[in-house]
Amino acid sequence: MVSPPDGLLLTHRRRKILRLYVTGWFVSFPQFCTLPNLNHLHMNETHYQGKYRIDSARLADYDYGSNGIYFVTICTRDRHCYFGDIADDTDGFTLQPTPIGQRAIDCWLAIPDHFPFVRLDEFQVMPNHIHGLLCIDKPDYHDWQPNAFGPQRQNLASILRGYKIGVTTYTVQHQIDFGWQPRYHDRVVRNADELVRICRYIIQNPANWESDQDNLAGLYM
Repeated sequence: MVSPPDGLLLTHRRRKILRLYVTGWFVSFPQFCTLPNLNHLHMNETHYQGKYRIDSARLADYDYGSNGIYFVTICTRDRHCYFGDIADDTDGFTLQPTPIGQRAIDCWLAIPDHFPFVRLDEFQVMPNHIHGLLCIDKPDYHDWQPNAFGPQRQNLASILRGYKIGVTTYTVQHQIDFGWQPRYHDRVVRNADELVRICRYIIQNPANWESDQDNLAGLYM
């Protein structure tokens, strides 16, 4: 197994500084606290030709390129554990990544290199899925553009498409069997309390692996 890179081992102080920055958004951008009631919108899973399929959870009138904090979950094909195993070591429950798992970690940490308007908060690469908080921060963004079909750029869909491509390209180059589950789940974070709750869930995900391998709880946070 490959050890996590230094960049993944964020210190408590660095996490705290980032958390203060992110929670401060709900003071600077009060519209995040007055979003319409979206709690009825969940990710539903159906089976098509014997495979998992995620029904679309996109909000028709929401601008996914606007400033905001997004909790995203991406799953592997058929929930196969491509990324590694969870082990209990001296640092607690952590992922022992395979080469693909290490690539998934590295590509996630590199998202701001390709999308400078993105800030990363908590994330976990798990054996068969990824949880992460992405903060879109465009200081001069005022042109609200509701979600629409067609080419996507500079928004959540384009960020996650680029991320998936980065991991997939590595597996193709190294002739490693791998696949993503189509689509992904996202939730627009409503307020600072919800942000803290989601961060706690992400941090505790490795410890809960044995009882939550299908990740059912996190899909509906």
